[in-house]
Amino acid sequence: SSYTCSCTTSPIPTKRKAKMRPEVSAKVPHDVRQRYVNLFVEEFLKTSVTVQDAFEKALAEEKTVYDRSINKLKYLSVAVNALKRLKNQSSVSLSFSFSAEGDVALYDSLKEHILSEEILTENNYPLQHPEKSGSAILYREDYKKGITDPLKRICCRCGATYSVNQVGKHTRKEECNYHYGKGVEKKVPGGVETRYSCCEGVAGCPGCQVFKLHVHDAVSLDGFVSTLPRPASDKGCPGVFSVDCEMCYTTQGLELARVTVVNSSLQVIYDTFVKPDNDVIDYNTRFSGINEADVKGTSSSIRDVQETLLSFVSAETILIGYGLESDLCALKLLHGTVVDTSVSFPHRLGLPHKMTLHNLTADYLRRIIQESVGGHDSAEDAAACMELMLWKVKEDGKTKRW
Repeated sequence: SSYTCSCTTSPIPTKRKAKMRPEVSAKVPHDVRQRYVNLFVEEFLKTSVTVQDAFEKALAEEKTVYDRSINKLKYLSVAVNALKRLKNQSSVSLSFSFSAEGDVALYDSLKEHILSEEILTENNYPLQHPEKSGSAILYREDYKKGITDPLKRICCRCGATYSVNQVGKHTRKEECNYHYGKGVEKKVPGGVETRYSCCEGVAGCPGCQVFKLHVHDAVSLDGFVSTLPRPASDKGCPGVFSVDCEMCYTTQGLELARVTVVNSSLQVIYDTFVKPDNDVIDYNTRFSGINEADVKGTSSSIRDVQETLLSFVSAETILIGYGLESDLCALKLLHGTVVDTSVSFPHRLGLPHKMTLHNLTADYLRRIIQESVGGHDSAEDAAACMELMLWKVKEDGKTKRW
């Protein structure tokens, strides 16, 4: 479709409008389109240098929405999602501006904690696939667990092998009997005994939980985007943010269900539930804290999340997290400037042992997190990671003074 539009910049103080000329036989009524142009203008005014710039961006955004729509109903759906994305981007932009000045010293202090490419590979961070654009590669593909049959999966909870069809759905219903806790070794008279942390059952005993289907924890390595280098003219601080994600089990494995970003002032600057691309099998509420209503109540897709993140995270931005490789896989984000609290605070026994975030927070911050029976809170976990690194650089500073 095509339409002509004209911008008016007067009277600005009382009414901000980018006016469109009506079309004959339009698939979407003119007044509906004009309403969304006005809403887009309000969002672009928060981040644009000039009013004229905001008008032009708003008209271009609305044109994109219109071109993607076959009728009024589809237009409204696409327009609402676009408006939500713009609101997220403008709130992130404002929060970023607020915190950037105080990040300069922190950024410099964190440089020594940025993971090298070798450590990124060792910890299975997603890296750019050498041959496929938009795809990632994991150099330790443990999640495949030796299965070569594309229609077979191994349940990550009970270890059973089960069959799926071409779209990943179970070919037959089969209950999964499993333990959600880990095996913990305890000294007993005569030796060591392993019991599950969930029910105190001895290792090997029948599971204490039952779910209607098996699940697997593979991650798709397609649909990745890369953070981009900042323009040479940008001399400001690239920014420091902490990220935490929650995932759920779908027919294709683990998919993103929530993402939270916290700045160095411990303010949540971005937090959204995400609708997975594939059918959800289990929201994993016990650990994710997410339920069906959370996901069904959002219109955000992983592509919306990627677009928002790329609007304020450059290749030089420091992202902090715990076991951040899982979060970057869930976000389908290729980013190499990362600080991982599981690496910065190593386990006394060395790899592959890692301190849990719960224990790190208790040991170093003298605070207990993840106590909610409703599952993890990604905002709480992201803030804990930021606080741990703030504590770390403060202690590093004491050592350097001596």
